[in-house]
Amino acid sequence: MQINTVPAMKQNDLLADINNVQKRIKEIEDQFSIKNFSPEKMTFDQTLTKQMKDVKPDRGSGIGQQTADTVQSAGRNDSQTPSAAAVHNVPPQQIEEMIQKAAVKYGVDAKLLSAVAETESNYNAEAVSSAGAVGVMQLMPNTASELGVTNPYDAQQNIEGGAKYLKELLNDFGGNVREAVAAYNAGPQAVKKYQGVPPYAETQNYVSHVLDLYQ
Repeated sequence: MQINTVPAMKQNDLLADINNVQKRIKEIEDQFSIKNFSPEKMTFDQTLTKQMKDVKPDRGSGIGQQTADTVQSAGRNDSQTPSAAAVHNVPPQQIEEMIQKAAVKYGVDAKLLSAVAETESNYNAEAVSSAGAVGVMQLMPNTASELGVTNPYDAQQNIEGGAKYLKELLNDFGGNVREAVAAYNAGPQAVKKYQGVPPYAETQNYVSHVLDLYQ
């Protein structure tokens, strides 16, 4: 019986391809901290899917939005799945102190920032949404990176990132709190498109909840 063998040149090409794939996997793991993100021994593709699901280039859509027209909540109890990669959950009093400091640092009303934090995660530093949004302010990885947050699992960095972003949205919408809050959930492009709070039930409920807490 004749056994077909792979020529040495093709073997070398195959090994080179495998090495390139492994190198790229390593780069993705390092970029998104996937090794630390998967303590439950999920496979690479499962972890990457969880981390990258619904990530959109629009900054606003990085706060828990699936698309500009289909919104999924990044906050409340439906996204409170703890991550073992996160730091140990921070006591509420310490979270509140971080919120106060971040509010002063970025010139945001502390009560508004607190209302967003409560709506997003109920002040849970370990919260991870099904879309991959992380922490107290539910930052998506790409949004966190754009805001200068190097570790979104760090409560202080996460809160400061959320405060910075909320301030940017307030500036973008001329200080209109309602529209800025809507943009935090649905993305600024959606708010601009509809010239106000988008007609998404999720976003409308989100805005009402935040503003009720803010009053």
